[in-house]
Amino acid sequence: MDIFLEAFLNVLSIKNIIAMTLLIPLGMMAGALPGFTATMAVAILVPFTFAMDPIMGLICVSGVYCAAIYGGAFPAILINTPGTPSSIATCFDGYPMTLQGRAQEALFTIAFASLVGGFIGTIGLIAFSLPLAKIALKFGPPEYFWVSIFGLTIIAGLSGDSLLKGIAGGVLGLLISTIGIAPVGGDVRFTFGIASFQGGVELISVLIGFFCIPEIFKMAKDPVGSYLKSTNIGHAGGGYREVIYKGFKNAFADVINLVRSAIIGLFVGILPGAGGNIANLIAYNETKRASKDPESFGKGNPQGIVATESADKATIMGSFVPLLTLGVPGSPVAAVVYGALMIQGLNPGPELFTKHAEITYTFMMSFFVAMALTVLIGMFAGVLFYQIIMRLPVRVLVPAILLLTIVGSYAVRNNYMDVIFMLASGYLGYVLSNLGFSPGPVVLGLVLGPIAEKGLVQGFLMGNSMFPGTPWLVFFTRPISIVLIVISVISALWPIYAARRRRRAAL
Repeated sequence: MDIFLEAFLNVLSIKNIIAMTLLIPLGMMAGALPGFTATMAVAILVPFTFAMDPIMGLICVSGVYCAAIYGGAFPAILINTPGTPSSIATCFDGYPMTLQGRAQEALFTIAFASLVGGFIGTIGLIAFSLPLAKIALKFGPPEYFWVSIFGLTIIAGLSGDSLLKGIAGGVLGLLISTIGIAPVGGDVRFTFGIASFQGGVELISVLIGFFCIPEIFKMAKDPVGSYLKSTNIGHAGGGYREVIYKGFKNAFADVINLVRSAIIGLFVGILPGAGGNIANLIAYNETKRASKDPESFGKGNPQGIVATESADKATIMGSFVPLLTLGVPGSPVAAVVYGALMIQGLNPGPELFTKHAEITYTFMMSFFVAMALTVLIGMFAGVLFYQIIMRLPVRVLVPAILLLTIVGSYAVRNNYMDVIFMLASGYLGYVLSNLGFSPGPVVLGLVLGPIAEKGLVQGFLMGNSMFPGTPWLVFFTRPISIVLIVISVISALWPIYAARRRRRAAL
């Protein structure tokens, strides 16, 4: 208790609060710019932390990380473009709310959902780090393969009105993910002799293309007036006090959804290589599956963004569980923080909880304050972002967004081919949207493709040594794999059960 009290006082020191307050808007700005990810924001910050003491440096890192993930929801809601991969599913209901004149309601809804998700994630990080890390260590290639299969079963929940189109979109995403050098074996695939294709497709670039470019095309059709006019957005919502109340009510209207989504985010975040881009999609699907009105999702249901935002905020803390307890980075940002810890003379692993307990628990508890400050500042920043976007003339907004998409796509890897991929996927997304295809399944296939492929190939290599002659048995004999298979089967059959239940209710 003495350590917890000392850690709490460290977080609340004046200099640390001021440092976080100054850095959080910058992190939020980085997250809101498509292509400028949370990893980039933290990586830029880390060199500046070398001159700070370890406690202040780590507190600044937690503030920027939380703010960058939070900021990614702004463009997802307002212009249908996920600022970070963690905000993919926020587009599904956030942007329809904007088109209904409920943008500010959506922005305040994610504020309260993020606050709860961050708090639950921090409690999980502090209280259950060691046992959760041990569970994560039991995940090998077969388990990751089945996790990806489970992820692919949620295509039905993202398909819109046509399951067949959803499956086709998922297959397209899987095919796109195979471009480049194979993660295991080094085979070169679908490069068409172009050396730049060997690096594969950058997820951020494709996300920007599929979600943002089609909206740019739609806005460009009506270049006269403001974005508010071109999208036929009304002015629903009332005064700020009323809108804040609506956001609060949306977040806590279904507490089970709020808590369940945060727990999903925490557990997915713990798995190295997973992250918020998977957690928010799974949380969204589980919310839709459990809803009594699943048809309302994708049409502006606030529970959709409650699920995604609470999940991806809890993922932040989950990604640090294996890093702090075992020295295994659970996300790209955690890998950057790993380097920052080493430079400060702190070795990730059990030593952090013995020799450097005060610093470690201060870092953990800083997420409480970082998320609270992020939400507080984010409420004002969201309103400002809304006012700017809604008032800009389309003739200014379209080229400005296009420029940001190009710069953001290029900045990820400094590769001009990423810009070409972004523009090509944007045009493809525009064509597919006119044909009734949803971008969700395509992105899901793209995200899960590499995980499934790596798990399948590495699993067979494991099986060759464990079960000579029948390597496929390794996928069906491990306890966690069996649990994941059962969950995947239930998830795949659920749409059939739900359809029959609706038909019976109609009769």
